[in-house]
Amino acid sequence: MTGCQRSDGGDASTVRHLIYLHGFGSSPESTKARFFAERLRPFGIDVRCPDLNEPDFSTLTTSRMIAQVEQEMALLPPGPLALVGSSLGGFVAYQIAIRQARARDAGEPVRRPVDRLVLLAPALDFGRSGFGPLDTAGLERWRRTDRYDVMHYALNQVRPIRFALYEDAQKYDSFAEQIPAPTLIFHGWRDDVVDPAMVQRFAAGRHAVSLSMLDDDHLLSANLELIWSESARFLGVCAGDAAAARTRRKRFCGLG
Repeated sequence: MTGCQRSDGGDASTVRHLIYLHGFGSSPESTKARFFAERLRPFGIDVRCPDLNEPDFSTLTTSRMIAQVEQEMALLPPGPLALVGSSLGGFVAYQIAIRQARARDAGEPVRRPVDRLVLLAPALDFGRSGFGPLDTAGLERWRRTDRYDVMHYALNQVRPIRFALYEDAQKYDSFAEQIPAPTLIFHGWRDDVVDPAMVQRFAAGRHAVSLSMLDDDHLLSANLELIWSESARFLGVCAGDAAAARTRRKRFCGLG
């Protein structure tokens, strides 16, 4: 499998494995998770999307998600690996890359290194800018009762979440460190969930980060084709070849 030239003129080796990290209150069946899987699998790329809600949504924490994804990574055979993270999943993906950078700096082996990252509307300041509509009094009430009811959009149900989600996130700071892994970020100017200005501050001065600001909201649903085109080059596949592969697959399936 050959790579294709990135938009910056460099050559990108093709990833062999990709793990998609869905967002808060989402699932492996999210629109963007299925979109990436559909586009990449014709190239033989191993696409996985662990259910970060498991084993219990109410006990979700950043530390638990990191451990779950690292366990998934440990099962992979050799080959370049990319993490794609959406919203809270983008925060988790970046923290995994930070952990690997720290391990390398300490001379420790990294068994399954992350080769590159694609972050979609990433909540990079998670746990450091409040939580949704909660003010200081609301956060204190959540801490005291250990319960806050949120909408789980994938289930279309209101579900409780424990305060450990917010408390545990204080251990992690995306702004405190830089990583060498090439990172491609897409963010919408009209995002009212994750502050676009925060993402711009994050990208500024980080040479490994390329930020694409889009006329879109938090879901980025109006720009999926553009996101795919740029991500395909970044991941070492060519969007035009991907379209041809899908056409061939449809024609083949139509014969049956």
